[in-house]
Amino acid sequence: MCCTVQDLGRFGYAQYGLSQGGAMDVHAHCWANKLLDNPVMTPTIEVTIGMASFRAEVDLELAITGADMQAELDGEPLRNWRSFPMRQGQILKLNPARQGMRAYLGMKGGIELPSVLGSSSTVVRNGIGSVIGDGDRLPVFGAKGMKIAHVPPRYVAHYPDTILLRVIESYQVADFSEDAMEHFYGSEYRLTRDSDRMGARLEGEPVIAPPGELISEGIALGAIQIPPDGQPIILLNDRQTLGGYPKLGCVARVDLPKLAQARPETRIRFAPVLLNQAQQEWREFCDYFSL
Repeated sequence: MCCTVQDLGRFGYAQYGLSQGGAMDVHAHCWANKLLDNPVMTPTIEVTIGMASFRAEVDLELAITGADMQAELDGEPLRNWRSFPMRQGQILKLNPARQGMRAYLGMKGGIELPSVLGSSSTVVRNGIGSVIGDGDRLPVFGAKGMKIAHVPPRYVAHYPDTILLRVIESYQVADFSEDAMEHFYGSEYRLTRDSDRMGARLEGEPVIAPPGELISEGIALGAIQIPPDGQPIILLNDRQTLGGYPKLGCVARVDLPKLAQARPETRIRFAPVLLNQAQQEWREFCDYFSL
């Protein structure tokens, strides 16, 4: 359905209107590279929904993480969250995801693609990067040695039909009434089919936005905007760089992989989190993967 090349994203260019991009599920992306002893910035293939197949032109060492797409190697089932050898001529098939939304295919040494402004990430709306289509050939590094590794069970993510996202409240939260905030935290929303890499659109009981107009300002990853209809929008990797809707706050960075893997109709609830707690969890994640 959609395959793109992604790394951690493109930073420092928002003032020029360029989106960040990068792997939506940074947890799965980082594990795909860690299994292969790749640097964490090494590009992976982000496969959305599934229904993709790849043929090896040389011997390869690969890793697959993220959504369970019932992978097959030459028709034989292939377990998720592990590395594996793929010999020349073999075909890797990813079927429709039965759990989660996005799988990550890592290659030992990565993909030999040019870096644009410090990143190989694809942002379709900016016309940057590589969308992989039928018959495309990807320049990759051949395997020099085969090592099979797997993610420890306690770090393997699961993608339920109901998720809780923690919110770091922003300075604009004071503009919302107490009733509006109580309503927001007490309500359950569902992810709509209009969601994409730019933003997650939610549907539920509307949140009453504060009156008046705001000056457009930069938008952080995970920002929760409240447009006039009161239906929250969570801005994601390919978001626009400026926006003027009021914002409740941001989803904690470590919780965003759950949203990246949420399928349409997933039920979502919110809870506040202290800034120090969210920062500590993100620091621990960054330390583990050497971000």
